[in-house]
Amino acid sequence: MASIQSSILKFWFRRLNLFGSGIYDPQKLRNRIEHTSMMSRPHRKVRVVPVQADSVPSEWLIPQGAPQDRTLLYLHGGAWIMGSAKTHRGFVSHLAYASGIRALLINYRLAPENPFPAGLDDCMMTYEWLLHSGISADKIVVAGDSAGGNLALALLVALRDADKPLPAGAVALSPATDLALTGESRKTRLQLDPVLSNLGSFPIIKDYITNHDPHHPYISPLYADLRGLPPLLIHVGDHETLLDDAVRFGECAQAAGVNAQTVVWPEMFHVFQIFTPILPEARKAVAQIAAFVKSRMEDNSADLNNA
Repeated sequence: MASIQSSILKFWFRRLNLFGSGIYDPQKLRNRIEHTSMMSRPHRKVRVVPVQADSVPSEWLIPQGAPQDRTLLYLHGGAWIMGSAKTHRGFVSHLAYASGIRALLINYRLAPENPFPAGLDDCMMTYEWLLHSGISADKIVVAGDSAGGNLALALLVALRDADKPLPAGAVALSPATDLALTGESRKTRLQLDPVLSNLGSFPIIKDYITNHDPHHPYISPLYADLRGLPPLLIHVGDHETLLDDAVRFGECAQAAGVNAQTVVWPEMFHVFQIFTPILPEARKAVAQIAAFVKSRMEDNSADLNNA
């Protein structure tokens, strides 16, 4: 049974009506999500250090005693049109602390001003910046939520296609993997989803992909050739419209020979992990993600020692 805190948060989301009254205005949506982020503060044992990752404004989130040779590269969510390091700083700081490694939280370019592939290009640029900074690929784990989960998975495919070294693993939280919108859960979970149920007819996907085919593998990773990707941890809530996006992607990854684990959290809503300070399920999820990140670093160290 879900916690009482989750019930309260679901009620709060429905009252908040994050996406407004049906009038689509990306700047107003950004302002609203930035305002709500003021309730989330960084972990007290994590330093926030601004950095310019090539041309991408970013932040290091550095736990006390974190090694400098390993990184969690985090790509924030926000439907490709909103979100920032500010909106995700609190959550990612808790993730960095639990994992014991530095996190690089980036401000990739947003649509509609900068549609596909601008955001993905920024993710690629930042990843290469880490490599050029002396951090080896096997000491990097990529993570992201929602649109950021989409970008994290697309980044893996793009890196593989470009014959570049792949990270040690990736974590995708409620990833949007199918922008062709064929998943049944977009209908069956619509009334249960307190976060995405009121998106209505907003042209968010159109603003992001413009005239590109929604089946393009860098737009919808569900349709990509997934062979050769590193181990994946996928989280999704049972009460969200993106349930099928996550589950089907995990199944396709496994069919392609990828070590992919998909965890469906009963009665949880979209990106519930962001409420780590107050939600028991979020704390359990963060502990699971941290264990995955640590295992990928340790596995790769063992591989190198045995080489």
